[in-house]
Amino acid sequence: MTTTRSCPADAGSPAGAAGTVLVVDDDETVRDVVRRYLELAGYTVTQVGTGSEALRAHRERPADLVVLDLMLPDLDGLEVCRRIRAGGEASDVPVVMLTALGEEENRIAGLQLGADDYVTKPFSPRELALRVASVLRRAAPQADADGSASVVTDGPLTLDPAARTATLRGTGLALTTREFDLLWFFLTHPGTAFTRQQLLERVWGWDFGDQSTVTVHVRRLREKIERVPAEPARIATVWGVGYRYDAGLGA
Repeated sequence: MTTTRSCPADAGSPAGAAGTVLVVDDDETVRDVVRRYLELAGYTVTQVGTGSEALRAHRERPADLVVLDLMLPDLDGLEVCRRIRAGGEASDVPVVMLTALGEEENRIAGLQLGADDYVTKPFSPRELALRVASVLRRAAPQADADGSASVVTDGPLTLDPAARTATLRGTGLALTTREFDLLWFFLTHPGTAFTRQQLLERVWGWDFGDQSTVTVHVRRLREKIERVPAEPARIATVWGVGYRYDAGLGA
């Protein structure tokens, strides 16, 4: 395991870049390139080459974000992601997966396990740094213009953007960064139908991308907030369009 200290972000770095990133890839060259770009963006980087090393590193010193390759020599990225999500403390850490072109099935499986974003190999290191910045920015507490943060409720469902917490009937919901963002967007835009592309742009900040990402996250949200996920009352499918949040129907 290698840990390097962060250096000051340059003028071209993503806004608000800061924090610690765990990079997991068995290709030393890839790890080194990713490390250098992330350090230039102001992050402290720890890099490891196997899934077991990744779990140990995150357990000993939880990172603010994990960049995780799917293809690893011992535990694959899907298993690492699953164990992180089931690990209790620090289990909600944002995960950006690295996937090879053509691994759509595994990519969707990663999203189903709770990955927040993915970048397809071969990738631009600068794009990856921007994706990391985007995910971490969305994971940070959100405040209103006056510095306060408004709690949003829909019956027994409550989201607190300052604390990044969600509860349903008094019980805390384990949401990933993207799940929280998507649910927040739905709650603050009730009654409006959005296409998957619009949700990619408004929630993920992507001008283009795989729209199945939205489908998977909606499915995961339904499993967590709907009484009967197969018959959703809150997040409705608008056939031929996308999705609509219907407030007041899920109590």
